[in-house]
Formats: sequence, C-alpha cells, structure tokens
Amino acid sequence: MAQVNILLVVAGLAIIILILLLLTQKEENKKLTPLAGLAFGFFIAGIFYGEQKLLGYGLIGTGIILATIDIILKNKKE
Repeated sequence: MAQVNILLVVAGLAIIILILLLLTQKEENKKLTPLAGLAFGFFIAGIFYGEQKLLGYGLIGTGIILATIDIILKNKKE
C-alpha cells in the first residue's frame, strides 16, 4: 500500500513539473515565488517525516496543493 502512495506522489510531482515546463518555456529565468518555496519546504519535510505515514503524506500533499495553487495564480497574472 505504501508503494502505491509513493507512486501517486511521484506521479503528482511529475504532472506539476510537466505543467511548469510547458508554462515557463516563454521566459528564460523565473524567480521562485514565496508560495512555491513554501510548497517545496512542505514536500521536503514530508520526505523527512516519511516514517510517520500520516504526517509525512499530509505534508507532501500540502506541498502539492500549494504548488498547484501557485501555478494557477501565476497563470492568472499572465
């Protein structure tokens, strides 16, 4: 069951990276927004707290949600 959860997290990150790559091909250098930095922090914290499944997966999920919100907000600005 844990392998399925890890696979889902990796798939979610792959989708986010794909979306970012498709959207950022227009501009060469983009700075990391505070919300994206926070999302990255949550994701890394989730990896470190992976032993405690509920906390680890919760942090990773929160990071993915924040990254998705950041992507949506960036698209609305353009």
